[in-house]
Amino acid sequence: MSYLKDDFLLTNKTAKKLYKSYAKDMPIFDYHCHLPEKQILENKPFNDIFEIWLAGDHYKWRLMRNYGISESLITGNASNKEKFIAYCTVLGTAFGNPLYHWSQVELKEFFGCEKEINADNAEAIWDECNAYIKANDVTPVKLIKDSNVRHIFTTNEVFDDMETFKAIKEKNYGFSVIPAFRADKIMNIEAAPYKTYIGMLEALTHTCDNIDALEKALEARLIAFKEVGTTASDIAVEYVLPVYERADADAVYKKAYSGEALTVEEADTFRGYLTYFLMKLYAKHGIRTELHVGAMRNNNANMLAALGLDTGFDSISDANSIKNMSRLFDKLNSENALPPTIVFNLNPKMNSEIMTLIGCFQSDEVNGKMQYGPAWWFLDNKVGMEKHLEDLTATGHIATFVGMLTDSRSLLSYPRHHYFRRILCNYLGTLIEKGEMTDNLSLVGKVIENVCYYNSVNYFKMEK
Repeated sequence: MSYLKDDFLLTNKTAKKLYKSYAKDMPIFDYHCHLPEKQILENKPFNDIFEIWLAGDHYKWRLMRNYGISESLITGNASNKEKFIAYCTVLGTAFGNPLYHWSQVELKEFFGCEKEINADNAEAIWDECNAYIKANDVTPVKLIKDSNVRHIFTTNEVFDDMETFKAIKEKNYGFSVIPAFRADKIMNIEAAPYKTYIGMLEALTHTCDNIDALEKALEARLIAFKEVGTTASDIAVEYVLPVYERADADAVYKKAYSGEALTVEEADTFRGYLTYFLMKLYAKHGIRTELHVGAMRNNNANMLAALGLDTGFDSISDANSIKNMSRLFDKLNSENALPPTIVFNLNPKMNSEIMTLIGCFQSDEVNGKMQYGPAWWFLDNKVGMEKHLEDLTATGHIATFVGMLTDSRSLLSYPRHHYFRRILCNYLGTLIEKGEMTDNLSLVGKVIENVCYYNSVNYFKMEK
């Protein structure tokens, strides 16, 4: 038997009552993830636990590299079973790492396997889970339904195919799968394949040889996204840049369009302007913005060349762009064009700076118009979530918080919502038992239900 108990992470009676009465059975709205929508549409049964658990999950890959596991057992040519056993071996001593908790919860919730994950049990876990998969016809749709998921927002580039989402809707799975609009490949103008990306956008719209044509093409694609239900967008930058002049951005864009190399300063000029343009566009169309800041990407050039993007070689940036963020929000707000925005911060030393800044731009457009996003990526662990809640409650208002997400490519990531819910209930339960807040559990419970589900449903204008 594993160390997991029913009161996992719940350290007092009030926390246990809050979790079991108000949080445990709430539906899930995963408003930011990287699940491949075609996999959901095809709904093919999985062959083994590796395919569900380890394939494409760079969280797990990173942990294995930290242990010194050969890349052949991570992304290389080793068999699925060999890779699975290597991961179990690593996890057995990863005390304090969130994967140590998440993986154990995933085995229990999805496969009914309660063996403790370690080297000694690895082969038995492999056999037990694979037997369950074969006996129960485990598919992507089954995993999503079993997790009580109501809505999923995938993350899609501007030129991605919308027909997949239309086909998913026709399946009537009982949950929605909707794309969030993301223009990263258009924003990152210095990337080697940039002209290829522009060509893909042009194939769906029109020739984009200047900034005016590019803006019109982006709006046309946003409208196409809205036709399949999109209410959210995503912008990911290491740091927020100044809002540069449109004419300067146009000059840079034309230079890139002609195939000329750009300086760092030129690329930043274009990115700074396009961030402003996109947020203004989102406000025009009633689209919520998810602004991710603080990730320093692709640190290892050798591994980038070998494996490509999003394979576990990003880290936390120390860039401080709070003044530029202030000027961006203020310019948009002055033009009545600041969309409801969730700021996801990856550097915890910036929590209070961002929290107090977004408080300067609230309005009655929607409760908690400017949101401090949940602890994500390197921070979606117990320590990170607890610090997030402390900073959120100290300088914001928890009752409007839109709650947790997975930010994951894995269909087994939904227990992360329950992980957060336990930490949330323990945080509030502890304050209650210390006499630092009301003991009206009905009132507190309503706040918990809203944070777990209803706030995000209302924020993104979805059906309950």
